[in-house]
Amino acid sequence: MKLSHAFVALSVSVILMCGIASGQLQINGAGATFPYPLISKWSSVYHKLHPGIQVNYQSIGSGGGIRQLIEKTVDFGASDAPMNDEQMKELRQRRTPVVHIPWAMGAVVVTYNLLGINNAVRFDGATLADIYLGRITKWNDVRLRTLNPDINLPDAPIIVVHRSDGSGTTYIFADYLAKVSSNWKAKVGVSTSLNWPVGIGGKGNEGVAGQVKRTPNSIGYVELIYALQSNMPVAKIKNADGVFVKPSIESVTEAAAGAAKLMPEDLRVSITNAPGKNAYPISSFTYALIYQNQAHAQRAKAVVEFVYWAITEGQRYCSGLDYAPIPKAVQELAIKRLKLVNVNGESLLK
Repeated sequence: MKLSHAFVALSVSVILMCGIASGQLQINGAGATFPYPLISKWSSVYHKLHPGIQVNYQSIGSGGGIRQLIEKTVDFGASDAPMNDEQMKELRQRRTPVVHIPWAMGAVVVTYNLLGINNAVRFDGATLADIYLGRITKWNDVRLRTLNPDINLPDAPIIVVHRSDGSGTTYIFADYLAKVSSNWKAKVGVSTSLNWPVGIGGKGNEGVAGQVKRTPNSIGYVELIYALQSNMPVAKIKNADGVFVKPSIESVTEAAAGAAKLMPEDLRVSITNAPGKNAYPISSFTYALIYQNQAHAQRAKAVVEFVYWAITEGQRYCSGLDYAPIPKAVQELAIKRLKLVNVNGESLLK
């Protein structure tokens, strides 16, 4: 049985209050909403294994996590979008470079509110981009009918819903659209926050899901785990091999199958629109962001050991919460990057 976000948050808050009261070491993180249920689970389990350590994670969105990392108000950040070159340069100039540690995988799904339609609606990337560009405005547009010959799509306007806040979910979605649509790439681009051509906004997955649920003939995008836990319909998306694939742990893992061979040294990589017959095309790593050069040995060691546990023993909790675990080859690369975290030049991970 899945735990709701509210229940997990309450449980973690109670644990945190107990930890603070007893003078235990608390490490603070903030960022992406996408891995929040998993990080919460990790925090709870890790506390039982290491009662002296508390992990306090605030789910404020990838953009917020990166900002807090830059402002040095957290011990670690979390983001579904790798930090861009400009952000990395700014941190290097401040002598606080950051390492990216992929610690889980997931997917962004397309959801919709179409009364009486039980089969999964199918989209290709170009059609989906044109819906969000405002070029396709009705559900019975010829391009949608061609993709869905067995579904009686309504003669109704498409109500587009998108995130209003900065988020890694938006980054992943936009990154995919930019790869499959030159129009999207030129007119909108890729970022955690966008100037949307059309549509209504919702804050967080909850806001987008709420708008879609109460608005007939609407379309939106949310994280896979949220759609599954909320029992929302999800679309099949045409992948790079021309196959319409439904999002699942298996299809997300397939998208990462060849990632290790192509990953750059700093592990900042996009795996949207990945090749592979069974690869779901809107898949992504989600990252822990950690300062490479640390000043406080005890706190830094606690952060490194928690992240190391998450990318090794902690992976067993991924599938139960509808995340895909990172492949073994990627795990090995992540451990190598984690060894760069140091105090006075001495690695904290032996």
